[in-house]
Amino acid sequence: MNERDSEAAASGGDDYLDRLAQFVALTRFEDIPDAVIARAKDILVDSFAVIGAGMQATELRAMVDRRLRDAAPGGAALIGTGRRINALDASMLNGIAGAWHDFDEGNFEANSHPGITVIPTAFAIGQARRLPGREVLAAIALGYEIVARIGAATTMKVIVNPHGTYGVVGAALVAGRLTGLAPERHRALASLAASCCMATNRHTMLNGATVRNWYAGHCGTMGQMAVQMIESGFTAPADGVNTTFSLVLGDGFDPPRTVAGLGERWLLTGGYLKRWPTARYAHSGIDAFFDAIARAPGGHVAPEAIRRVDMRGYRMAAFLAKHVPDNAFGTRFSIPFACATLLVGGRNALDAFGDAALADPRVRALAQRIHVTEDPRLNHDYPLRQRVEARVELADGTVLDGTCDITSGEPGNPHPPGAMDEKYRELADPVWGPERAQRLREALLAIDACPDVSALVDFEL
Repeated sequence: MNERDSEAAASGGDDYLDRLAQFVALTRFEDIPDAVIARAKDILVDSFAVIGAGMQATELRAMVDRRLRDAAPGGAALIGTGRRINALDASMLNGIAGAWHDFDEGNFEANSHPGITVIPTAFAIGQARRLPGREVLAAIALGYEIVARIGAATTMKVIVNPHGTYGVVGAALVAGRLTGLAPERHRALASLAASCCMATNRHTMLNGATVRNWYAGHCGTMGQMAVQMIESGFTAPADGVNTTFSLVLGDGFDPPRTVAGLGERWLLTGGYLKRWPTARYAHSGIDAFFDAIARAPGGHVAPEAIRRVDMRGYRMAAFLAKHVPDNAFGTRFSIPFACATLLVGGRNALDAFGDAALADPRVRALAQRIHVTEDPRLNHDYPLRQRVEARVELADGTVLDGTCDITSGEPGNPHPPGAMDEKYRELADPVWGPERAQRLREALLAIDACPDVSALVDFEL
């Protein structure tokens, strides 16, 4: 009995993990619905802008310099730098950059950010191997679905940050598909990869610790390493996915849920694109707060006119209750700060969560008056509903009530027309210039017609 047969026998024959693995290994581009391909392109465009902006951070620039000095060369772009490196390091660094501003795509049902865990791996391998764009795009869509479905089936421990967890499995299967690993070896690959997830924690974000951004980069690194281990003869446990997510990182895992409607219902189309560079749960608080503000005469309230704000929300929103963060990175994980800085205004999206905003006395003073608590009754319908209730009390005694039921950017509450175009320009134009940024956007939207993604555009990324 070979490795795959023994593993399948141990967990019940043609089981959920085998179905997931074969789904990635064998599904053709032509089998993926047009709506899924279109949404995957939107996520790809958004992710490139987010990665490019993140790559401008001082820490990322320093790390790029170190890796270019010490690592093997290659043909994979370090997005936003105009430089190239090997696929392993490119996927790591692009993944870190994509998580840097907490501006990347995500999915409530998946309890994770599937896009940024698989896109850096697929694109880096595609460039290194000069693959056609349709193969890269198919791998992104399929890998996304694996990450999302494992996430949806997991009752993750609250302390665990999802970056660096489910994404390792998705990145590994993407790497296996694009490097030509035999389809019958993908099940063992998924099981081995799940045994290489990180022991992440949410305190990193609450403390403003940027090591949290490395978690996303770990997915691409470990996913490709998992393929190398399988090819080198390393063996996998019988079902590393179930073990890791039911016992180690999670408090429960539902295998049948991972394959329910597989290939028919695509979780990829149910994700969100962010308008603000904050944790997704903060967006629910922002929406509720500004829903209340909109009820004031003229739809505007001066920050100084607010005496107190009380918000009640679902558990993950209430996790972001810190009034004044320790540093600029921490501003992305504070509902009080997010509401205060956006009401004070006068800054673009990234600057609103930067050092100057953190030092702004008007922002700090208002944030101190915004209080966020958990309301257990609002946990029942999460994640299908992300309800937050806000009560804004003004100095003159006026009370304004606002709610968020479905967070803006969800399929049931889409962003207004042009919002994502504005975000792309705001992030991409400073990196590439308006003309080249527009050409990049057009190239990404037509990536399925590109014969070689190493030459996607006529300039270095």
